[in-house]
Amino acid sequence: MSAADDRRRRGAKLLVIGADGEMRQLPRAGLASLFGCGDLVIANDAATLPASLTGTHRRSGEAIEIRLAAWVSIDDATRFDAIAFGAGDHRTRTEQRMPPPPLAPGDRLALGPLTAVVELPPAVPRLIRLRFLGTRAAVLCGLAGHGKPIQYAHVPQPLALGQVWTAIAANPIAIEAPSAGFALDWRSLAQWRQRGVGFATLTHAAGISSTGDAVLDERLPFDEPYSIPEQTEAAIARAKSQGARIVAIGTSVVRALESAVRSDGSVRAGSGVARGRILRGTPIRVVNALLTGVHEAGDSHFELLRAFVDDRTLDAIARVLKGHGYRTHEFGDSLLVDRQRDVATLGRPRRGDPRQATPMDGS
Repeated sequence: MSAADDRRRRGAKLLVIGADGEMRQLPRAGLASLFGCGDLVIANDAATLPASLTGTHRRSGEAIEIRLAAWVSIDDATRFDAIAFGAGDHRTRTEQRMPPPPLAPGDRLALGPLTAVVELPPAVPRLIRLRFLGTRAAVLCGLAGHGKPIQYAHVPQPLALGQVWTAIAANPIAIEAPSAGFALDWRSLAQWRQRGVGFATLTHAAGISSTGDAVLDERLPFDEPYSIPEQTEAAIARAKSQGARIVAIGTSVVRALESAVRSDGSVRAGSGVARGRILRGTPIRVVNALLTGVHEAGDSHFELLRAFVDDRTLDAIARVLKGHGYRTHEFGDSLLVDRQRDVATLGRPRRGDPRQATPMDGS
């Protein structure tokens, strides 16, 4: 992490929304004080792939950029759904990017050391399915050597791969960063351990967040594979049995947990695929609180909040975010939405908790 990245993250803000709709603004550094003994925080430990590849459409000789959008199968690193652009780079707004050259099944793309074959024609002008030639290992090696992180015009300087990895990044399967996890650092994890706050992980292949096509964006997020360890299943069961909160770090964690829930409300360990959007009226049966980034109205991350708060509260949140200059996008500020506790009680120990919680004053 660069010095500028470190300063930006240390200066980040946090808007806390309680179950009563009341709000409180804190430095994000105060996050560690908001959870008490027995609460369980769950984060996505997926590392981010260098999923943007530049090269040439062999049939026409024209420049092309491919952004991987979703895995066809997590067990097969040779086939992906992808978004195709023509000449240009991330400094141009995605909506204004040049279209790719006309693509047809069988077309070959030279992407650095990799060759990809178009399997399906575009369903919309930018969406295609690709098959990379070679083994899984060769494809991953090619991505590592030639690919770059997907990024957008709001961050004009090129990003290094390490800048889109969270502190707990492990298995590289995310297409874009599970960016709510940027709020985590080892200091917070140590404080949670001291306070008796549980911490667990799952791995969710967070997909592309913007395609540049309004119709296609309505379909986001695409299907996303996930894996939940048995120890995370056990930790969730233990927390629920004690009446503790399950706190999701990011919308990808919500999607994975709510996709893996059984009819009795318990969570099933193992691998699966999160499908469809979480919207207003979607039952949330596992997660009690959500830490997420600040997103723009209309995108899938923002719309997921409708499953946690009513429209009146969401409108109030939007006004506070705009009025107080909260930063959007993956390197911006954060929201904590709690469906179980009021703002006044956040950070206080539950009855019978032997630990003394730190007051939620952001100090």
